[in-house]
Amino acid sequence: MNIQEYFGRISYNKPQKDADLEALTAIFQHHIQAIPFENLSMHCGEAIELDLQSTYNKIVRKKRGGWCLEINHLLFWALKELGYDVCILGANSYEPAEKGYTAEINHILLKVVIKGDSYIVDAGFGGAYQMWQPLMLISGKDQPQIPGIFHFMEDNGTWYFEKVKRKHYIPEHSNNDFPDTPELGNIRKIYRFTLQPRHIDDFQELNTYLQVSPDNILRKKSICSLQTTSGLLALVGWTFTEMKYNYTEDMDLVNITTLTDEEVEKTLKDKFNIVLENKLVP
Repeated sequence: MNIQEYFGRISYNKPQKDADLEALTAIFQHHIQAIPFENLSMHCGEAIELDLQSTYNKIVRKKRGGWCLEINHLLFWALKELGYDVCILGANSYEPAEKGYTAEINHILLKVVIKGDSYIVDAGFGGAYQMWQPLMLISGKDQPQIPGIFHFMEDNGTWYFEKVKRKHYIPEHSNNDFPDTPELGNIRKIYRFTLQPRHIDDFQELNTYLQVSPDNILRKKSICSLQTTSGLLALVGWTFTEMKYNYTEDMDLVNITTLTDEEVEKTLKDKFNIVLENKLVP
């Protein structure tokens, strides 16, 4: 494994000087715009191994993406190589359908400390809830970014990560609101976590479980999403979505296309730079 090869994968070519916030932000943005959040292995009959070398080979050498366990594990390795004070944390994601957080930890994120300040860095949430910059770990403070306003709330040692919802404009729909986007100002809960440091091995059971459990969304749907400079691209099953953030005041532009099987493969190659070794069953 080689940090220069990783930099090549994320198209980052600045000389590496200090392990500071500026470099962290730049590396993070290159990472999320080059490495898709995707679970395609599960839908191609490939096993997902949760060890660093396998993850590195898959993402850096085979130019694939991965889910949170892989993407954030690779980022953890890279930041450690660059001299950052970084540790792994575990989170319970919010399930809107259940109106609650998962009972078990099912997400991995990173905490980076720079000059005494803590930042949350998470490249593995994908879709419209993906942060674009490291977020300062501070309770109750709105932190606006291009995807929207994020904030943390801390209660008795448990941290809650949330985002303010924005309206969606969908050109081909006469009623230009997504049904699940109520009035502005509504909060979308994303996940909750504590600051207890974790080791990647703590997630081995989860990695296995997510690949075999029929109930979880990752088994039910093939997902591939990538952040762009202005929004995001997402392919869920046969549905391809292009989103442009803040198209007009507090509104995101959403274009949705339904693809054929042939178009799925072409879209993965053209839009996500992914060429699969095995046949995808969307």
